[in-house]
Amino acid sequence: MRRLFLGGMLCGVLITAAFTYVFAIPANSDYWRWEIWKRGGGAWTIDMKSGHRGWKWSVEPLSDAPPKKPVTVPTSQTKVSTEQL
Repeated sequence: MRRLFLGGMLCGVLITAAFTYVFAIPANSDYWRWEIWKRGGGAWTIDMKSGHRGWKWSVEPLSDAPPKKPVTVPTSQTKVSTEQL
């Protein structure tokens, strides 16, 4: 009976530690707060009519991809003459 109790306690402690490592520590990390701030910020929302909760960005989030380089069009190899009329 004692081993069963201690085994259950150990399991509970391990589950709590895993939950804290996965959710609580990143939520309190300044790195993740800065990432959310850089991408425009966000907030938790609650729909009062339906009671649904969710995450909503304050503005459209920025992309991780670097901005695309401008496209340069190569010059034509044919000779084009212009005449003034």
